[in-house]
Amino acid sequence: MTGRVVLAHGFTQTARSWADVERRLCDVVPGLDTIAVDLPGHGDAADLVTDLWGAADHLARAGGVGTYVGYSMGGRVALHAALAHPDRVRALVLIGATAGIDEPALRSDRRTSDGLLAERIETVGVAAFLDEWLANPLFAGLDEESAGRPDRLRNTVAGLASSLRTCGTGSQQPLWDRLGQIDCPTLVMVGERDSKFRELGQRLIAAIPDSRMEIIPESGHTVHLERPDASVAAIAEFLT
Repeated sequence: MTGRVVLAHGFTQTARSWADVERRLCDVVPGLDTIAVDLPGHGDAADLVTDLWGAADHLARAGGVGTYVGYSMGGRVALHAALAHPDRVRALVLIGATAGIDEPALRSDRRTSDGLLAERIETVGVAAFLDEWLANPLFAGLDEESAGRPDRLRNTVAGLASSLRTCGTGSQQPLWDRLGQIDCPTLVMVGERDSKFRELGQRLIAAIPDSRMEIIPESGHTVHLERPDASVAAIAEFLT
């Protein structure tokens, strides 16, 4: 499965957030071709407004044929890409990802919460919002360098707000009943300390036929940033 690796970032990040992982992967897997893609509402795609299926089309067009690695929001986009473009997604790595919220009432609550977050960005601006966002317990394992705040500041108010409203988990129709259609090899990566996504990871591997889970020790939600060596080793083993 070596060849091209297509990287999809999380909310408030950009393609540049993958730079360290790309470098480490290329060091341990000779001849690897990597491409990190700015998702709608982020980085150079800040002006692109679309839903998760449109984001999957955007990712697949930019990425081409290869192994798709997606973190959090990027993992949800990569899942959509695997369903919509199986000819391009030859293998899948999902980091801290979910197939959606299947309880309608909970999904509605999350949609409301995402909308309020979007309004918060519009009220306080990107810099102040990032201070609040990165204080979330999900990101407790990040230090100043691994958080990559300077790069996140390149994002725009309009872009991040639109991403929450159109690609947030609350706006996503759940994919759990479609995961059996994914026939490519799949690696689900979760942090040892990320109990919520360990449970979601178990659901993912139970539903995706050719899949397995890797638990990264001493890590929370952002395993590839908190424990890059262990994360890259797991991805490299999967690729080779």
